[in-house]
Amino acid sequence: MTTIEMPVQKPVSALRSRFTLKTEAERFALVAAWLFLIILFGILMPDSFLSWRNFSTMFGSQAVLVVLTLGIIIPLTSGDFDLSGASILTMSSMVIGVFNAQMGWPILPVLVMSLAVGALIGAINAFFVLYFRIHSLIVTLGVGTFVNGVILWMSGSQTISGVSMDLVTWVIMGRLWGIPLAFYYALILAAVIWYAFEFTIPGRKLLFVGRGREVSRLNGIPVERVRATSFILSGLISAFAGILYSGMTGSADPLSGLNLLLPAFAAAFLGATTIAPGRFNAFGAVISVYFLVTGITGLTMMGAHAYVQNLFYGGALVIAVSLSQLVRNRQPQDFS
Repeated sequence: MTTIEMPVQKPVSALRSRFTLKTEAERFALVAAWLFLIILFGILMPDSFLSWRNFSTMFGSQAVLVVLTLGIIIPLTSGDFDLSGASILTMSSMVIGVFNAQMGWPILPVLVMSLAVGALIGAINAFFVLYFRIHSLIVTLGVGTFVNGVILWMSGSQTISGVSMDLVTWVIMGRLWGIPLAFYYALILAAVIWYAFEFTIPGRKLLFVGRGREVSRLNGIPVERVRATSFILSGLISAFAGILYSGMTGSADPLSGLNLLLPAFAAAFLGATTIAPGRFNAFGAVISVYFLVTGITGLTMMGAHAYVQNLFYGGALVIAVSLSQLVRNRQPQDFS
């Protein structure tokens, strides 16, 4: 009499642990890659790269880029692009330069004005995108270019120096554990955005709209209002990045802030592959910024040429978008 042997089923707990291990490895792969870069450059340049001064400089100097990246991931989460973020940053900085440095207005009212300008530009983006049904790429690119022209007119194409030392103290001269306060402002903002996405109804609505606008409408979510809010918040946060930029440099430059747009998008898409793979998230964006900056800093300290920065950021953007699509199982993204 033959006996039929039943296949041995693996315990459910083992399957769960394996799935959890794979998931956690995916979530923290970029963190591991960041640590690998630190170890690699630390071995090659132990005295200079591993110094606390080098790390405090990296953490503090890139706070502006972190905040700008956090701003643009909000409309990205709802399925829109905001290419005007760097222009809003520069406009915010220029408002401070003109009204505080040139006209002598008190710094606090000028800071409020610069934030209001950022929110206004975000509202203009939302109006043209939602009312005229124009793609966000076209609108924000056009609005950003228009804002650049206004900046050049306001500044006379000149850098304006003499920003209030109070702002400089609040941003870069004030330090905690040797790191400028700007770094902690960026971390606090990241924590606020993370909490909003994970634990608040507006944040969950934003995520839901990004997953599918028609399904969101059928479920009673005011899609246009959510998208409009995302543009306004992006403008507001980008303006805050401009405040940090003015505090770091003590001036307002009509052009230099525009160079941050590509790194911000590279970090945003790379951040979508870590911590919460498959969607844009705050702490993933923070880690991505410092991963990219660590690579560029290490290569620069080793004597790499200036063009390496463009190669690194440009290549990182393409690779980041490709990786984010692999995480999504190559599903087409709807940015209509």
